[in-house]
Amino acid sequence: MIASLLEIGLAQTQELSSVGFDLVNVFFGLIAVVAIAAALKMVSTANVVHAALYLLVVLSSVAAVYVLLGAEFAAATQVLVYLGAIMVLMLFGVMLTRAKIGKETDLDYEHRWVGVLVGILMFAVMGYSLIEEFGDQKIPNDNYAPIQTEAVANEIFSTYIVPFEALSVLLLAALIGAVVVARKD
Repeated sequence: MIASLLEIGLAQTQELSSVGFDLVNVFFGLIAVVAIAAALKMVSTANVVHAALYLLVVLSSVAAVYVLLGAEFAAATQVLVYLGAIMVLMLFGVMLTRAKIGKETDLDYEHRWVGVLVGILMFAVMGYSLIEEFGDQKIPNDNYAPIQTEAVANEIFSTYIVPFEALSVLLLAALIGAVVVARKD
C-alpha cells in the first residue's frame, strides 16, 4: 500500500518541476530518518527477535527508496528476497538454535566504544570520499527512460541463469546446514 502511494506520489512529482523534486527529497529524508533510527535500534537492542524486526524496517526503507528512484523491479525484489525469504530464514534460525526470546545480558560487550569509534571512522571516510568525488555536483533531473522489468528478467534468466541457480543451491545448502547444526541427536 505504501509502495503504491509512493509510486503515485512519484508519478505526480515527475509532472511537477522544482516543487515535485522537493517533495521527493522530503520523502527521501523521512525514509532515511526511519532507516537510520531502526538501524541504530537494531544494533543496540538486547533482544534477538526485536533486532530481526528492526532489520525488517531497515530493509523496507531500502525498498521504499528504490520506489522513489523509479526502480520498481528492484523494490519488488527487495521485498520478496530480503523481507520475505531472508527474514523468515533468520527467524527460523533463531527458533532452531533455541535462542532466548527475552533480553540476553551476555550479549553486552565491554569494549563497545571500539565499535562506536570504528563506525564514526567509517562514516567520516565515506563522507570525505563522497564529498571529494562529487563535490557540488547535482543529480540531473532530466527525463530518462526507465529499464523495463521484462528486459531485466530476460537478462537474469538468460545471461545470468547459471549464477542465479548456483545462488539458489547455496541457499539450500545453508538451510540444510542450519537444520543439521540445530537438530538434537
